This record gives sequence, C-alpha cells and structure tokens, in this order.
Amino acid sequence: MTGRTHDLAAFTALTYTVATQPLQEMSLATAIVAFSANMIGGLAPDIDQPTGALWNRVRGGKIASRFITPFLGGHRFISHSILGIFLFGFVVGKFLEVSSSVLIVEMDVVWWAFMIGFVSHLVMDTFNKEGVPWLFPIPIRIGIPPLKFFRLKTGGLLEKSFVFPALLMANIYMYFIHYSKILDFLRNYIK
Repeated sequence: MTGRTHDLAAFTALTYTVATQPLQEMSLATAIVAFSANMIGGLAPDIDQPTGALWNRVRGGKIASRFITPFLGGHRFISHSILGIFLFGFVVGKFLEVSSSVLIVEMDVVWWAFMIGFVSHLVMDTFNKEGVPWLFPIPIRIGIPPLKFFRLKTGGLLEKSFVFPALLMANIYMYFIHYSKILDFLRNYIK
C-alpha cells in the first residue's frame, strides 16, 4: 500500500476505536499528539525501507534511513511481524515514558493511538501481493486472499479505485452513525 493509503487506514482504525469505545476525557494537546502518533504509527513499519513515506516526512530522513534500515533486515522483515509490534510498542512506550516529563499529555492515549496506526499498517499490507511475515522469524509471508494472484499491487488500480475510496466511505459512514458521540467527545471530553 502507498503511504497515503496507510495514513487513511490508520485514521480509519483510530476513528473506529474512538467511535466504539467509552469516551475518555483528554486535553486538546493529548488529542493532537495522539492523532499525530497515529499517523506516525501508520507509517512506522516502513521504517525498514529507505524510500518509506515516513523518511520523506522527517527532516534529514533520507540520511538517517541509510544508517537505520540496514539494522532492520530489509523491507517487510521484523517491523512487519507480531514480534515487531511488541518491539515497537516497547520502544515507543519507553520513549513516551521519558517524554512524559516534558510533554503535558496523557502518554497512554498517545501510545494506543500509535499502536492502532502500526497494526493497521500490517493489516493493510496483508492484502498486498508480498504479504506480511506475521510469524517472524518463521519465513512465511501471510497474505489475504491466500492466492497471491488475487492480492493488491502497491499503488495499483485496485488500491486507488477501490481500497482508498472504501476507507473514505468507512470514515463518512462512521461519522454519520456516531455523529452525536463524536460531537459529545468534541464538546465535553477535549478540554
């Protein structure tokens, strides 16, 4: 999937989570940082690819990618697995723990937003031709549907004409279904 599709998938997953879970009071700063963390999480698994969208959005990312990506074993390797979910979750959790003394936001909300974006990326890549090595270090790439021929090509016609519009429609649908809950959240829970 393209970075744009991963961004929208992360946002869709976050929207679904907010719309279906009990509301939690949070500051506006927490909401903004959580949204940003969700977008970063949606691109983070591609940190193992020097041309990944996350590297393009970070100042000095092209240079940093040359030093970091070789340690991750190549594209769709450890960062695209269950083990990668736990490793990234641990590292981001520690980073947020250290940052909590500087930022006045609820770090658990930010961590969950990041992880929702991260997992959405892996789920979306499961529909891609290459599949995802969910069970790393076992060298099996899992894809849906099981026949590689039927899976999506990154940036292909099906992604652009079906997947991306379907994610947009899912967001619009959730907005209309949970309109009152979203308004309550904006009015009463973001202080």
